Amino acid sequence: MAHTPIRIGLTGGIGSGKSTVAGFLRELGAEVIDADAISRASTQAGGSAMPHIEEVFGQTFVSPDGSLDRERMRERIFSDPAARAQLEAIVHPLVAKAIRELSENAQTNCLVFDIPLLVENRRWRPQLDLVWVVDCETRTQISRVMVRSGWDDVGIRAVIQNQSPRLARVAAADAVLFNEGLELSDLRTMVKQLAVKFGL
Repeated sequence: MAHTPIRIGLTGGIGSGKSTVAGFLRELGAEVIDADAISRASTQAGGSAMPHIEEVFGQTFVSPDGSLDRERMRERIFSDPAARAQLEAIVHPLVAKAIRELSENAQTNCLVFDIPLLVENRRWRPQLDLVWVVDCETRTQISRVMVRSGWDDVGIRAVIQNQSPRLARVAAADAVLFNEGLELSDLRTMVKQLAVKFGL
């Protein structure tokens, strides 16, 4: 009988350091499946979601290179919940299909699903053995994203408001990594300690 890997759902708010933690888990031998990266790939030029996005939202949401105009779409879905639901109905099934295929072909003792909206989408929890949440103060999220992406305060807060509240994420967690005031070496040590604790 084939070995079944431990399945960890990794989530956290924007700017929390989730991707950094995913990288540390990869260093420890886990295979990381990045739902965001898969989603972005589907909306690149020639991506599987683009024909349907153009059909539903129109040519104005397609950049000259054939990819999704992310800025225009971001403004639309933050002001129109129905548009968000339409976009998710296009992209989410494609992402789920890709994740299922990657999972079936994984050769590892630990699968990590890097999912920004894990708590918001209830279908994920039954598929996971553990949920790890990377957390930090809201002001730290804003500061990090400003430095990383050059967004303004208003844009970052709009993203935060469209994600689950911190307390809801923490309540859903089997383990919380509080990434506040830590050096990278400290965060790496925390990840290793949790890996040992959960037998990864």
